Amino acid sequence: MATVAGVRFRRAGKIYYFAPGRLELNKGDKVVVETSRGIEFGEVIVEPHEEPNDKIVQPLKEVMRLATEEDISRAAENKKKEIQALDVCLQKIHKRGLEMKLIDCEYTFDNSKILFYFTADGRIDFRDLVKDLASVFHTRIELRQVGVRDETKILGGLGSCGRELCCHSYLADFVPVSIKMAKEQNLSLNPVKISGVCGRLMCCLKNEEEVYEELNRKLPSVGDAVETPDELHGSVSSVNILKQLVKVVVDLPNDEKEVREYPVSEIRFQSRKKNRGKDNREKEPEAKETKDTKERGRSRGRGKNRDGRKGTPEDGSADRPQDMKETAPADPV
Repeated sequence: MATVAGVRFRRAGKIYYFAPGRLELNKGDKVVVETSRGIEFGEVIVEPHEEPNDKIVQPLKEVMRLATEEDISRAAENKKKEIQALDVCLQKIHKRGLEMKLIDCEYTFDNSKILFYFTADGRIDFRDLVKDLASVFHTRIELRQVGVRDETKILGGLGSCGRELCCHSYLADFVPVSIKMAKEQNLSLNPVKISGVCGRLMCCLKNEEEVYEELNRKLPSVGDAVETPDELHGSVSSVNILKQLVKVVVDLPNDEKEVREYPVSEIRFQSRKKNRGKDNREKEPEAKETKDTKERGRSRGRGKNRDGRKGTPEDGSADRPQDMKETAPADPV
């Protein structure tokens, strides 16, 4: 266990752990720390507490000091410099005719580096642009290409709900979102309605996923046969997930049909989902047996050459690994 404090460097950014040392840190304190990018100015988000060693990225660095008035004014001055640097970079981009969209600029606290964030459809050769910027600012220049979700997180905006975007206001990391979540919540699968400002699936689909999964377990599927409390039989036409109500097309004694609505707790049904799962489980041993049979057939024929002698075939296929794929190492972040 180690005592750590969580520090954040930008709004809705990731929280990084630092050792508080002998400092008494409280939530909201401004601090100066040393990072891999150099000296940085941040804010304490998580007060000092104990964390297991396996959850801490080593080496754990200590907080250098509480921010002074001079540090706070310097951070504010850097914000003003970033606006000017953006204008200069935009001019250089237009002069070079580069097809890239400049998103944001960030000064390190000690002014040892300037980072420019941009988006582009493909790879951009910005080596000449870096030289132009270095000749103007006389410091290290770094350009980073980001995706559309990162662009939206940096710029911010309002979602279709009328509130500030989740990724810009509080989400530190992007959560995996799938179309299955929209189906689970009975939403329209129109891409316009379930996509966010960035054009990808809305992050908020993840917020209520567990609730909808739990509610859907108690509901029948559309088309399931049910028995109603008034001893009528019918099939499900639609369900209301939140209200837990089921609309049933019931068969009346006079050979007519009528749509009626019932609470799910008052009807009896056997979901087709369970039946499908049961059928799959019943078929599984047969499929496994067939697979084993094929495996035995392969093993009988393996290990013999065309002339009947045991050994490696002429083409060497018996010893060649079939499932191994050669992969290249990932680019360093």
